[in-house]
Amino acid sequence: MADEAKFVAPLPQGFGYGIILGLGLVFALVMIFITWALKRYQHEVQTSEMFSTAGRSVKSGLVAAAVVSSWTWAATLLQSSAVAYKYGVSGPFFYASGATVQIILFTTLAIGLKSRAPNAHTFLEAIHARYGTTVHIVFIVFCLMTNVLVTSMLLTGGSAVLTSLTGVRTAAACLLLPIGVVLYTLFGGIKATFITDYMHTVVIIVVVFIFAFSAYATNSTLGSPGKVYDALVAAAKLHPVDGNAHGSYLTMQSRQGGIFWVINLVGNFGTVFLDNGYYNKAIAAHPVHAFPGYVIGGLCWFAIPWLCASTMGLSALALEGSQRLSPDDVTAGLVLPFAAVKLLGYGGAVVTTLMIFMAVTSAFSAQLIAVSSIFAYDIYQAYVEPAAKGKKLVWISHVSCVVFAVVMAGFATGLSYAGIRMGYLYLLMGVIISSAVFPGAMALLWKGQNWIAAAASPVLGLAVSLITWLLTANKESGVVTVTSTGENYPMLAGNVAALFSPLIFVPTLTYLFGPQNYDYKSMASIRQVDDTDVASAAAHIDHDIELVPGSSSPRTSTARTQKIEEEDEETRKLNRAALYSRTWTIVMVHVFLILWPIPLYASGYVFSKGFFTGWVIVGILWLFGSAAGVVVLPLVEGRETIVRVVRLMGLDLVRRQ
Repeated sequence: MADEAKFVAPLPQGFGYGIILGLGLVFALVMIFITWALKRYQHEVQTSEMFSTAGRSVKSGLVAAAVVSSWTWAATLLQSSAVAYKYGVSGPFFYASGATVQIILFTTLAIGLKSRAPNAHTFLEAIHARYGTTVHIVFIVFCLMTNVLVTSMLLTGGSAVLTSLTGVRTAAACLLLPIGVVLYTLFGGIKATFITDYMHTVVIIVVVFIFAFSAYATNSTLGSPGKVYDALVAAAKLHPVDGNAHGSYLTMQSRQGGIFWVINLVGNFGTVFLDNGYYNKAIAAHPVHAFPGYVIGGLCWFAIPWLCASTMGLSALALEGSQRLSPDDVTAGLVLPFAAVKLLGYGGAVVTTLMIFMAVTSAFSAQLIAVSSIFAYDIYQAYVEPAAKGKKLVWISHVSCVVFAVVMAGFATGLSYAGIRMGYLYLLMGVIISSAVFPGAMALLWKGQNWIAAAASPVLGLAVSLITWLLTANKESGVVTVTSTGENYPMLAGNVAALFSPLIFVPTLTYLFGPQNYDYKSMASIRQVDDTDVASAAAHIDHDIELVPGSSSPRTSTARTQKIEEEDEETRKLNRAALYSRTWTIVMVHVFLILWPIPLYASGYVFSKGFFTGWVIVGILWLFGSAAGVVVLPLVEGRETIVRVVRLMGLDLVRRQ
């Protein structure tokens, strides 16, 4: 039996605390400055509409960068590397493809929400407009459970890596990580999330490039795809993979990898379709840019886990020798930092710490906006003060951000001490939330679904998934524990039951009690918030309330006519985008789920050295394409604003001298 390697922190604690607090504070200061500059030179005031929707004017490049950043959790980098370590080359592909199709499928929902509820602030507002209080409350619970699970994974995974690399205590990391994120989110709202998402994405892509070029080009031990290939062949002889073709790490035919693929595919439907953060970004996108933004984001994101895990998970296997990482360390997400230290030494530990910090904070910021939007619009405005104006809603959003951050810091600390790791939560999330995916999607896409089906199906599906999960764990292991319930087969059963049982409940309950035949008019009647109180307070600075986005309506008949014509044109473009999105979805789902993986899996093909080299080269080229889509494109699209703000700042400096 192979010895287990003990991972020793290569960096001092001071470095860890410096990253957590110092870098968090730097981002907060940068966002304070950007918020000030946008207010002064772009006349942007932090109304409730700006805080939650960014004026509904974000372009496709920045939407794509935000999607990539929000979907690049700690789990994206850590869990994908862990499955590469366990199952070989199949793991990175199964992780990436099993989480890309949801983003591509989500484009249909995003366009549906924008066309049918153009003034909504959250997905839940549309649910409320269609079905009323009962269904609304059910979905509030499921959406908040999604935010809690995602944030728990962020903090438990991020804190585990920071602890392993710097020796920072897990509880301290969980408690301190949210501080900087809360600060810049409070100042900048969702616009801060978009801008910092862009900066985070740039850093993450650069670090993945560093890892890839080190493993496949410059490292003294590895340094080429051929040497990595030879090392993986040797590793399979030392510890072959049960269920893989010939026990090899170089095959897509992996029984446990395939099970993970299904769990990953099913579970991630919930974390996209029920995370209000993705709807926030769709709402904030300009109508013309929603479709391309999500398509570009999904395709660009694919390369990050695929190449990162194909580099770090396989490098860990290639460099570990006979000393294997312990199963607990693998579940905690320590494969990536282990490989980084082996590849790059001290520098690898530094860039890994930086990358994981970026991944955690960017996704956490999106969760703060998602939760604050729910509390402001779906709880406070819906049930406490329906006539609340912008100033009150901004205050509620700020309080919600702070409270949620504090609660989640404590909750994640408790999970860490209870032995609940990021890997366990990642597999569990679909069991808990995926039963609300189908009825939630049908609320936007199918006029027939009635309120009974929408309300009961998620609850019944959750009951079925929990029972299936626990019974399978008991049957497989004879006992129900954290270990037994975290195995692949119980998680597979629970995830599949959660996603697919509503496919029976929804049509059964709909036709049993009668279809609704909904006309979507109540969704269209959702109105923007009255932000005149915030705008009026800022008017003495801007001199014209009309310059404050979302603060007023057109005052003349000509302006009103022009606005109607613009809305009609946007509707036509959204309808065209809806057709494109359905076509694109069908094509890409077939590519990622059938045409690419199934022939390789079914054939049991073991990669040759040439094929593996090509596999790696495609991953690197794809990441270059990702860099073009989410690093270069936002700069190109925003060049006029950037130039204008810089020019005006320069004029200000000249006048003061």
